[in-house]
Amino acid sequence: MTTTNTDPNRDIDINVPVMVRVEGEGALEFTARDGKVEQLHLKIFEPPRLFEKFLEGQEYSEVSAIAARVCGICPIAYQMTSTIAIEKVFQVDPGPWVHDMRRVMYAGEWLQSHALHIHLLATPDFLGFDNAINMAEHHPETVKRGMRLQGLGNDLLKLLGGRSVHPIGLRIGGFHRAPAISEINEMVDKLEAALEDCKGLVEWTAQLALPEDEQDFASVAIYHPKEYGINEGRLISDHGLNLTFEDYPAHFREHQVPHSTAYYSLLDGKSYFLGPLARVNLNFHQLPEEIRELVADCNKKFPSKNMFDNVLARAIECYYSVWESLRILKQYQLPKSPFVEYTPRAGIGHHCTEAPRGMIYHRFEINDDGRVAAATMIPPTSQNQQRIEDNLKTSVERLGLDHEDDELRKHCEMIIRNYDPCISCSTHFLDLKVHRE
Repeated sequence: MTTTNTDPNRDIDINVPVMVRVEGEGALEFTARDGKVEQLHLKIFEPPRLFEKFLEGQEYSEVSAIAARVCGICPIAYQMTSTIAIEKVFQVDPGPWVHDMRRVMYAGEWLQSHALHIHLLATPDFLGFDNAINMAEHHPETVKRGMRLQGLGNDLLKLLGGRSVHPIGLRIGGFHRAPAISEINEMVDKLEAALEDCKGLVEWTAQLALPEDEQDFASVAIYHPKEYGINEGRLISDHGLNLTFEDYPAHFREHQVPHSTAYYSLLDGKSYFLGPLARVNLNFHQLPEEIRELVADCNKKFPSKNMFDNVLARAIECYYSVWESLRILKQYQLPKSPFVEYTPRAGIGHHCTEAPRGMIYHRFEINDDGRVAAATMIPPTSQNQQRIEDNLKTSVERLGLDHEDDELRKHCEMIIRNYDPCISCSTHFLDLKVHRE
């Protein structure tokens, strides 16, 4: 912090580290005058990670394992999106069994990520605790429930991926192996036992005294006419957007800013919002009736413009992840093969999926030798960057600049954590200019 000035009529320059309980390095800097924020920058110091460059020249079959290393919390998002993008190049249709198993695997990632964020990162803010350990001393059963759900998510990932961290089960055309019937029956028992935990989690988050943070934003998510959007569909928004994944580059544009190593993204020149709340806002009607009725019984409604309803949306998606996995696995049958054969070919493939933190876009160009000629991976965190800054500016002005710097810092930290950002997911290599004299 550079000052403790609390006079709203004086100029204020604040440079505050805000990455407590958020992975990565960063700081928030803003300048205010006469009670208004004139300039605000969320500074990301994480060095460029070069994953797209690492992928250039690699065999297409190596992409999934490399892409998973972009993020330890949501490796499936990177594996699944890149795998399906390459399948589009090869014109592969893996069929209904693979489609269903991919939903189960993604549900595992949603469940473990959401449960972790709700209990270890977000709700300590709302209950007045500095960290989850202090919260657990006063709410031990709540935290235990969250850890059970997080563990169940990991079990779902291991079922199809072989392990929960950087799973290895995915491949072009499907999976390397199909789980045995005995494994599925054991998982069904675990999922059925977890339904009460899921219901309790939704009820608990619905009664939290969440801050009011009404924002004007455009929700963007994947929509599919027959299922809650995860791996397939179109990109829609509540502002009239309706695109194929191939149309993504024509409307979503990245740009570099001087104060951050992360790229920023705009939709037709404006910021937009991704994540659980955006998905629930747009696709609430596609949730199972029992989940919709539970939300109504809790006196909650969607769509919502309160950004802190993001935590309730995560709880709802935890319930949905268990419900959907149970629905699919109760009908499980061993396939003749867990993958389909294909013929590699050159071309370009685009795909989007819904990572826990929001929609992720991949574009891969494969050459005649079956190697990656070019790769683009745009994670949800970088797409939410401008929205986070817009949110911070509005919220800080509403809170009032007459507060002590430490209170402003805590308020800003809470807002940033609400987006569940993975700073390291900003994978793009920045433009380089060399001046020689």
